Amino acid sequence: MTPTTHAWRFQSWAAFVLAFGITMIGIVWLPLTFWPKAFLMIGFLFTVAQCFTLAKTIRDDQESSRVRGTSDPSYRDVALGR
Repeated sequence: MTPTTHAWRFQSWAAFVLAFGITMIGIVWLPLTFWPKAFLMIGFLFTVAQCFTLAKTIRDDQESSRVRGTSDPSYRDVALGR
């Protein structure tokens, strides 16, 4: 697997920050009272947090399946942090 470049990392974070910011601005500018806006913001923040959690879980599962195929038990212990 090739490592990601700095340009890709920048583009990924810039797109995330832009999408997050535009969505939050859109929620703030909705013609609603405080409580519906608060509900939408909490739901949006929860969705973003769960996206990070899901991405980490998928990455961890892929890493553990790669380690599981290794026959050396000491390598497996070091890789899994035991």
